[in-house]
Amino acid sequence: MATLASTRPAHVPEEHLGDFNLMDDPSMLPRPNGEPHAAIAKLLDGPPVFYSLNNTRNGEGAWFVIRAEDQRRVLQDGETFSSNRNIFASALGETWPTIPLELDPPEHGKWRSLLNPPLSPRRVMNLEPFVRQRAVELIDEIKARGNSCEVMSEFAFPFAVSIFLQFLGIPNDRLMEFVGWANDLLHSTPEARTKAARTVIAYLDDLQELRRREPTDDFMSFVTQAEVDGRKLTQHEVKQMSVLLFIAGLDTVAAALGFDFLYLARNLDDQALLRAEPQRLTLAAEELMRAFPTVTPVRRATRDVELHGRLIKAGDLVACPSMTANRDPAEFPEPEKIDLAREDNRHVAFAYGPHRCLGSHLARREVVIGLEEFLARVPEFRIKEGVDPIVNGGFVFGVENLVLTWN
Repeated sequence: MATLASTRPAHVPEEHLGDFNLMDDPSMLPRPNGEPHAAIAKLLDGPPVFYSLNNTRNGEGAWFVIRAEDQRRVLQDGETFSSNRNIFASALGETWPTIPLELDPPEHGKWRSLLNPPLSPRRVMNLEPFVRQRAVELIDEIKARGNSCEVMSEFAFPFAVSIFLQFLGIPNDRLMEFVGWANDLLHSTPEARTKAARTVIAYLDDLQELRRREPTDDFMSFVTQAEVDGRKLTQHEVKQMSVLLFIAGLDTVAAALGFDFLYLARNLDDQALLRAEPQRLTLAAEELMRAFPTVTPVRRATRDVELHGRLIKAGDLVACPSMTANRDPAEFPEPEKIDLAREDNRHVAFAYGPHRCLGSHLARREVVIGLEEFLARVPEFRIKEGVDPIVNGGFVFGVENLVLTWN
């Protein structure tokens, strides 16, 4: 449910307001063919920049930048549009940034360089056998239970979370605990969010202490042994990094898989094509990321700046929904058409600029392997009759109640 709307700031003329609220339940939006991504893409028919009230958890308004070219300008300019928003820390009543996501250039650069090796394509390739094994195990468990599943809770989330646990160096028997913490952090009440945040911090602090004494071959060991500016990282800096990995590794990959399953369950010809020609999956996954992105990057202006005649004041929030950039006709021919053979796909599911997603290599492989193994092992699936999937809006889109069935 949306929180109480903010009042219109004095520097925002009424004609610059937009009739759009990202934090509303998507059921309140017009949804052509039940697709909120397509509904939000209709914003491309309106003004390129507008102000919308009540678009954050605390009811603060934000400027929405609609076109891909303008989003590039915002997301590439870390000096004018800051990423330092302390989102996770705010749940604790504290003010510290996750590293490197909420650091601005030039400080951001050295931390990002530090994290490139453990998230490199080579490292992802080494992790791939585990990713594939985990997908197969979950699918076999699903099939053993019958010919139907709620694919988010039974596959997408356990799959994504188990990869995160392996990467961070946490035993897989904690899987469902982490799934619950992630759900409370992202989709629950402020009280449950704060409780989950404190639980996560306590666990990661304990894991950090253990890995400082007993390092192994995992991410937590890497950051506890790493150096920056010729020194070891502090306990607080390690916490700031590991918290980011916790947040980024959970919801987004599962949400992406959810939208992919939703599309394929509704489009059986494309499902059949990918079954018959699985070599198409890598290209197809990029197109599905373009069509169904999940994230809206948000920045805060550090100085007054004008964009398309709109005065954005220092302190204003600026939102760049990937849902509109990825369907911008100036960027993509026939943007509303989902073409699984689309090439030169310059989508922004992983954002633009210096803060482009560090984990994109791993996320891509998770999505491709998850789809590949599911299509190889589960017969033609559809949405179970009488069940309506629920699409969640907000700054991370997601799917719930996605019940698939097959013969």
